[in-house]
Amino acid sequence: MFVIAHVSDPHIDTTERSRRRFGRVVDHLATLTRPVDAILLSGDVADRGTAEEYAVVTKLLDQSAPVLICPGNHDDRDALRESALLPRSALAFPDQPGAPLHQVRRVGGTLFVLLDATVPGEPYGELGKEGLAWLREQLASATSGSPVVIALHHPPATLGHPGIDDMGLRDGAALATVIEDFPDVAAVLTGHAHTAVSTTFADRPHVGAVGVNSTLRLPWEIGDGRTDHSAPPGLAFHLLDGDRRLITHFRTLA
Repeated sequence: MFVIAHVSDPHIDTTERSRRRFGRVVDHLATLTRPVDAILLSGDVADRGTAEEYAVVTKLLDQSAPVLICPGNHDDRDALRESALLPRSALAFPDQPGAPLHQVRRVGGTLFVLLDATVPGEPYGELGKEGLAWLREQLASATSGSPVVIALHHPPATLGHPGIDDMGLRDGAALATVIEDFPDVAAVLTGHAHTAVSTTFADRPHVGAVGVNSTLRLPWEIGDGRTDHSAPPGLAFHLLDGDRRLITHFRTLA
């Protein structure tokens, strides 16, 4: 069984609060009797995208498991590229300032394709023709029979929350067309919504992790769908079995 710890939206800034909440998640991972195989951090790593914020994350994420990161709309591509968080060898465009931070990482027998759907200055996401073509090329060249996990910050499927759906992936239909051609894609994992959510996309599991920095309420809950900064942080554990079946357990860290 392959185990992924899925963490999202820590929004690390200069405050002690953001560091404490992210540290709570990292400490929980350190206490596990069975280390996870990979840690996925699905965007909005930093709140303002500064080098200082990424240095804090690097220090807090002193983990033995591989750390896989895809950027969110609060992240800065160039600052994240120059940080110690991304291995240059995995980047599609390692030496091009401003270029998307698409990556391919293999951990054990699982291939992770980490997509950068950010649009600088905008809250929504878009891969564009170039990003979709790059993804198709990676999937076509992947070893047949090996499970593939696609991760990106912006949800490609609607999640039933107007505020989040307005800021989702604009070319989700085109992404689905690519994924449908590759049966080895086991799941699509996302962030951005700040809520634990599970649905399907392109007939595959589509799972979003709860936000570390804050939690989003649904429109009919108390708070009228606003962000809840008082709720405790959390994470998701994804288990991949030998049949590419995804099993997800959500954890709230009170």
